[in-house]
Amino acid sequence: MGTSVLKLGVIGLGRAFSLMLPSFLGDSRVRLVAACDPRPAARTQFASDFQCPVYESAEALARNPDVQAVYIASPHQHHAEHTRIAAAHGKHVLVEKPMALSLEECDAMISACDAAGVHLVIGHCHSFDTPYLRCRELIAQGTFGSVRMVHALNYTDYLYRPRRPEELATREGGGAVFSQAAHQVDIVRMLVGRRPTRLRCALGNWDPRRPTEGAYSALLWFEGGAYASLNYNGYAHFDSDEWMDWTGEMGHAKNPGDYGTARRKLERLGSPRDEAALKAAGTYGGPSYTAPTAPAPGAPPARHQHFGTIVVSCEHADLRPLPHGIMVYGDANRDLLPLPPPAAPRLEVVGELHDAIYLDRAPLHDGRWAKATLEICLAMLQSNDSGADAVLHRQIDAAS
Repeated sequence: MGTSVLKLGVIGLGRAFSLMLPSFLGDSRVRLVAACDPRPAARTQFASDFQCPVYESAEALARNPDVQAVYIASPHQHHAEHTRIAAAHGKHVLVEKPMALSLEECDAMISACDAAGVHLVIGHCHSFDTPYLRCRELIAQGTFGSVRMVHALNYTDYLYRPRRPEELATREGGGAVFSQAAHQVDIVRMLVGRRPTRLRCALGNWDPRRPTEGAYSALLWFEGGAYASLNYNGYAHFDSDEWMDWTGEMGHAKNPGDYGTARRKLERLGSPRDEAALKAAGTYGGPSYTAPTAPAPGAPPARHQHFGTIVVSCEHADLRPLPHGIMVYGDANRDLLPLPPPAAPRLEVVGELHDAIYLDRAPLHDGRWAKATLEICLAMLQSNDSGADAVLHRQIDAAS
């Protein structure tokens, strides 16, 4: 296929793209060649930063013959349509999580990419993070025996970060289940390595000013008897990064003195329009956006990204992935298996798409995998509403 540099077009230059941009800039396997976004300021900045064409529509971008693959970072409700457009023009597809808002949309996305003969990868999800991938490798070696239980816990300020109105409406893809549970579900599915069979879930919706789910607790059972507890709280009180040596989700050091910042910012806003404007201001092309920069000389290297505390209980050890290694609590010893710091954030995401295209290596996070994760997220909503277990019917095994 010629050069192994993947030429990538971007649909959506919002927060998701802002978080992925350091990965694209730090990875020689990818080059940004086009973008589209409804915001003129974002298009202008992209054209200036990368000296390449920008568009107002996904259709126009997909027609660009220089684009080999499309990174879809548009709002959740547009993922299915933008995937269809990209596949129709023969482009490989990388879609932000959640894959879509319904299983029917997932099926349409998978079918469109299959029919076009293009790869479909869903990410970023924190199950791409090196500590979790390394932990999965350790489990697969069999030294510690089978996984019996996984505990996943994360406390953040998620619900009090600036939001557009639809991000506070569950039916439009807002809330902690669609935006946050996909991370934990992916991680525990990958670590257990068996098909989930059923779950029971309770949701927290406790602030009428933020009328969507800000917290959840779910118990997920797997074939073979293993189970996982998934707990998330985004109400901006306790911060579980305190248990990660104050390493934030993105791998950078956090200042405990910044406690309460998210809530204080919201208190100064007068309307939902003001809040949406604040969010737009901080994303790519906005007046408050800060472009990624190289670390200062002598600064400590960033650690790996993470999604809170994860403890995997195997028959002969508990494993705890950390931003700098894997803690192994064995029958006789407690050891840290260190990990080298990342060369750039989220290189694993680019690598999975690149290797699928150029090395014909089946991606783990393909459409069928992500559809199974979405089924679990939808089942969490169903279980809370019914007060009963939800049975899962569309699960698949993790790729080897």
